[in-house]
This record gives sequence, structure tokens and C-alpha cells, in this order.
Amino acid sequence: MTLGSRSSTTVTGVTDLLSDPRFELMPFESFEEQIEHLPEGAQIAITASPTKGLEATIVWAEKAAKQGYEVIPHIAARYVRDKAHLEEIAQRLTAVGITDIFVPGGDREEPVGEFDSAYALLSALDESEYSFEEVGITGYPEGHAFLDKQTLAETMEMKEPYATYIVTQLCYDPEAVLRWIETIRERGVELPVEVGIPGVMKYQRLLNISQKVGVGDSVRFLRKTTGVVGFVRQLVGSRGKYAPDTLVDGLAPQAADYGIRGIHIYTFNQVPDIESWRDERLLE
Repeated sequence: MTLGSRSSTTVTGVTDLLSDPRFELMPFESFEEQIEHLPEGAQIAITASPTKGLEATIVWAEKAAKQGYEVIPHIAARYVRDKAHLEEIAQRLTAVGITDIFVPGGDREEPVGEFDSAYALLSALDESEYSFEEVGITGYPEGHAFLDKQTLAETMEMKEPYATYIVTQLCYDPEAVLRWIETIRERGVELPVEVGIPGVMKYQRLLNISQKVGVGDSVRFLRKTTGVVGFVRQLVGSRGKYAPDTLVDGLAPQAADYGIRGIHIYTFNQVPDIESWRDERLLE
């Protein structure tokens, strides 16, 4: 879709979505350099790393919060040892003014302690002396690699009372996202949705990441919309980069109607490229 063919509704919707997105960063050494490219006071979601454990997430969350950013740490259930560890985490986060957390199950096959699911941790946190104004849970527009649709529906129903919003797994297909939102609304889930979108990066890296997180349908969608020749050219070209224009343009006109409150950018610690793209889109 070219600028000339974008409707005023789309342009307005894009501005609304891109004005104050949530940037997801990984708690690696590049974190400090990456946040220097973000707007002052930006929303930063910090993932939990299988190699570094939850401590790296908490440490970076503390540092970023003290610098004035709006921080949303991922408290992955399978990385938390026990209720005492959960209490310690909650105490450290609230001490630096963090009011929003995201609670996934975590991508460890075996939990480090007593929490084997996001629901188990959310239940324990509900009984804790600590609380957070915002609590996010995960949504899967294209399903889960190991869980069937019925199980996903049941677990969302269990987690919903503890949550205030949903963040979706990354997806390239706006229609798939909208169909999924329709489905959860039909089941009575009314939580606002933050749509997870990929950032700007070379196709080969993005495809490798996509395959690891199990978004095969979206990879096929990407090939289809790009065209075979264009896809191959972008895949092998040293400058070939993906940008989420089609995805954002497809979501923008209907965001309000579907309860989409914003976007969650999976940056994979490639912030400069993302911010250059976002600035260009906001100037349109």
C-alpha cells in the first residue's frame, strides 16, 4: 500500500498506534546502548532470558526505571523459584516505582521451581502483599507450538481475572490478528489487546527468529504478500530488510473497534532501525 492509496482513517490509525508503542528489549549487554535511541520516558518491556535467568531482567528493569522509563518486566513463571522469590521480585520492582508487569509461562522446558505456568504464578501473586496496577498475559493469534486451541482458550479463561491486558505473540498477518480477537471476544474475553509486531531487520534474521517462535503461517503470509521473486531478492540481498508497514496499515483502521490499545514492538535489540522507520511513518 502506497502513501497515496492510504485512507485518512488508516493514516490516523497508524499515528495512534505508533505514537507511543511498547518496545520489547532483551536483557543483554546491548540493552544500555539500545535505550539511548528510545524517546524519553518510553515504555520498555524487558524479556526473561533462558541463558541469563530472571535476575538480568530485574536488574535492567531497576536501572531503566531509575532513568525515567516506563518499564514492564517479563516475570516468566518457570524462572521463579518459589513464593519467597516472587515476593523478593515484587518488592524490588515496586521499590523503583514499577506498576506494570507481563507474566508469560516462560520458554524453559522445566521450571526452576514451583511455578509451571503463568496461572500458577498469577494465583500466588494475588495472595501476595504486593500488587501491580497493570498485569499482562499472552495471546496466540496463530496458536501455540505445544498447546492446542482448546487448552489455550481454557488457560486464558483461568488467567483473565488476574490480568488487565493481553499481548499477542508476534504475527505478520493483520487478518489473522483480527480474526483471533473476534474469537476471544466471542468467548467473553474483553481485555484490551496490544498487538505484537516484528521490528525492522534483515529478512534472514527475522525468518530464523520466526521459525524458532513457531509462526509458520505468518512466514507463509510474508512470502505471499511479498511475492516469490521479491521475497527471494529480499532474503538474499545484503540490504533486504523487513518493515511492518503492511501489518500496521492493516490493523490501523479497525484498531479502536477491536479493542486494540496499542502495539508491542519486538525489537530484538535493533532499536535504531525501528525508530528510523517509525519516525518516517509518523511524518506521513
